[in-house]
Amino acid sequence: MSQTQQPNQPQQHPQYPPFQQQPRVARNGLGTAALILGVIGALSGLIPLLFWLAGILGVIALILGLTGRGRAKRGEATNKGIALTGTILGLAAMGLAIFGAYTTFKAVDDAVDEINKSVSDTKAKSTSGKDSGADKSEDKPADGKPLAAGDSIVYDDDLTVSVSNAVTFSPSEYAAGHKNGNHAYKVTVTVINDSKEKFDTSLLTTNARSGKDGVKAEQIIDDKVAMGFEGTVLPGKKATVVYGFDAPADAKNLTVEVTPSFDYDGSQWDLKL
Repeated sequence: MSQTQQPNQPQQHPQYPPFQQQPRVARNGLGTAALILGVIGALSGLIPLLFWLAGILGVIALILGLTGRGRAKRGEATNKGIALTGTILGLAAMGLAIFGAYTTFKAVDDAVDEINKSVSDTKAKSTSGKDSGADKSEDKPADGKPLAAGDSIVYDDDLTVSVSNAVTFSPSEYAAGHKNGNHAYKVTVTVINDSKEKFDTSLLTTNARSGKDGVKAEQIIDDKVAMGFEGTVLPGKKATVVYGFDAPADAKNLTVEVTPSFDYDGSQWDLKL
């Protein structure tokens, strides 16, 4: 008995579905964060007192925005526009932070200056200063009226300035600033430093005017008088300088103005000739 031979059948293999690549998830977080922080930073910068917050958020938004743009260029993110907006807002927040810091610090500085000015007004106070050891008067000279010879001005830091009466003298033939026919006068200016800090005399200026018209009296440069103060005056010490001024022969008065420095008001003495 013969077996029935079956024809060869091809071997079948299992069928698998074609491989599908998983879609890449967009990494948009940094761009979105940059936009949010940039908006908050820019709004904070509109309030000068919040300049510090605007500056911090602006820097972070700038960094995140630039990083988000880099991801978008590499195809890792899809919100390039949002990242760019966050970057721009970060820069704006930083600019507002700088402006706010300047405004705040300037306002504080102005307020401190106003407080200091109200506490220690540099307007001079008048004393009866013919004797430097005499009691100091707290009264200020009347507005528009100069001091008399020998009077002293005591400033709020206890710096005292006094001017003596004018005394005639004869300049040498080599003196500068003296005009023939005019009279030469010596005036002694004394600075007493009773403050706690040394006083720099390099900024002290002394000027004079003569006559009823207030014509400038030229300073005489001669070996009998000095050009001005030099060096510093230590606390508790004093310095004296004799100035020479030239005035017309018919002048009846010599007005001397002394300004210790830019931090002090100038004071005037009306000296009878």
